[in-house]
Amino acid sequence: MKNIREHEAQPGEPDAPGCAVPATAAEALAEGHRATRDRVARSILDHGPSSAADLASRLGLTPAAVRRHLDGLAAAGLVDAREQRVYGSRGRGRPAKVFALTDSGRSAFYQAYDQLAADALRWISEAAGGGSAGEEAVAAFARARLAKQGERYQDALDQAGAQRAEALAEALSADGYAATVRRVPSAAAAPAAPAGAQLCQHHCPVAHIAEQFPQLCEAETEVFSQLLGTHVQRLATIAHGDGVCTTYVPASGAAPSSSRTPGAAPTAGTSPNENGSSARRNLA
Repeated sequence: MKNIREHEAQPGEPDAPGCAVPATAAEALAEGHRATRDRVARSILDHGPSSAADLASRLGLTPAAVRRHLDGLAAAGLVDAREQRVYGSRGRGRPAKVFALTDSGRSAFYQAYDQLAADALRWISEAAGGGSAGEEAVAAFARARLAKQGERYQDALDQAGAQRAEALAEALSADGYAATVRRVPSAAAAPAAPAGAQLCQHHCPVAHIAEQFPQLCEAETEVFSQLLGTHVQRLATIAHGDGVCTTYVPASGAAPSSSRTPGAAPTAGTSPNENGSSARRNLA
């Protein structure tokens, strides 16, 4: 819930990025509406399931205004209505209706999942004794986790024939990785050779954790190789500062390569130096 502006531009002050003043009265009204809706959701987060009357009293709004915002939050799947739980004897009439945040509504606010995951992996490493033993314990966890993910993809890839990379991209996209495939020549000196592919993941849900634990990237690369039935080469990762996670998948029958694959052009969001440096980090 980050729609409320943190800064109001003063007269004569240049607009800062992300702090632009609405150009029209309609935009100003829409922004004010979003800010009030965020206040309603935040009040439910802070105080638990609340009736429209309770929210109106806390926020200094009319019940009718609160109901309009609740209708918008409900339509977006961020809150749902339920009967108020009453403890002890209950008076006549139906229980009051209260509004509670859904899982999607809670996820719109700050979550500490990244920190929880990092703490868990750090504990695994320390429990194994730290050092190389700790690194291997984290790697074992990463391989087991990615293997489970790969099992879910296996059937789709087995039915894909020669389009295995495209099937993998589709499966990854369904899990939030926004993956695409780009066909590239296998070698610049042999333009008639079968094309390889760049598997590009434009989003990584675990990028912040992979910055600290590169075993996650390494395990993912291993699983890609197993699913595709060929050696693959990781050229770039979001976790290491590249714009896109890029994996080169050679054409069928191509020989494995320990250096950057000829003809694997840089992907949007990376530079040739970035791709090369990422390959040299030996993530494959």
